[in-house]
Amino acid sequence: MKRSLPWLVAAAWIALGLFAACSEGPAPVPRAEPPAPPKAEAPAPKPKPEPAPVVAPPKPEAARPEAAPMGEIAALIVASEETILSSQMAGRIRKVNVGLGDEAKSGAPLIEFDCGEQRAQLAAADADYRSARETHVARLKLQALGAAGELEVTVAAANADKARSQVVLRREQVHYCSVNAPFRGRVARLRVKSSESVQAGQPLVDLVNPAALKAQIFVPAAWITWLKPGTPLTIMANNGQGYQAKVSKLNSRVDGVSQQLELEARIENGDGLVPGMIGVASFNAPR
Repeated sequence: MKRSLPWLVAAAWIALGLFAACSEGPAPVPRAEPPAPPKAEAPAPKPKPEPAPVVAPPKPEAARPEAAPMGEIAALIVASEETILSSQMAGRIRKVNVGLGDEAKSGAPLIEFDCGEQRAQLAAADADYRSARETHVARLKLQALGAAGELEVTVAAANADKARSQVVLRREQVHYCSVNAPFRGRVARLRVKSSESVQAGQPLVDLVNPAALKAQIFVPAAWITWLKPGTPLTIMANNGQGYQAKVSKLNSRVDGVSQQLELEARIENGDGLVPGMIGVASFNAPR
């Protein structure tokens, strides 16, 4: 009994140690911490773009005669002599002597007015003038005899001059009774009829001279370096025929919007052309 006591004590201590070990549990295993994400690096600042060097635009070269364009240019055929005759008085038309397209000689009466009133006024003014003139002559005779003074003679002379001016005025008004052709030409438009009443300034007839024709052309402003009066050109009209012409006039100003220069070309022989026709002008620019 005494011999087994130490063994019992040792067994108790062993059992106590095992119980203590079981109550504490297994030693915790350290967990592996996840790796921290890498810190995002700040983006590197973008380099500022360098300003592009300013390049001056090339200066336009002066137009050279050899580089002048050779395109076809529209040309309008017009009459060198063309006018619209208007009435210089108010009255009734008595007679129309021409019709559309008729030819009229220079000075020929185209339209005649009923001017009985104007002729009567001319006759009355002429009578007043004769009376004033005789009065002036009588005053001069009385002045020579000492029976009239200087003032009476002067007043009589003034009255005679006034009456004569009325005669001149009435005579000029009678001239308005006939509308005459200022040049030889053809009637392009007749605006009135016989027995029609018109007012002063009202258009009556359009007259053109088809014998003297010219072309109205608008060309690029750059052509002014070689265009001059006398430059030859060819005009192909819409009747299928070609006509020779020469530059006669150049406008002194270029149109600021279209940058075109107006010119006139005199047509040498315009047989078959009528004012208002359109053609195509061709120039021979110097090389």
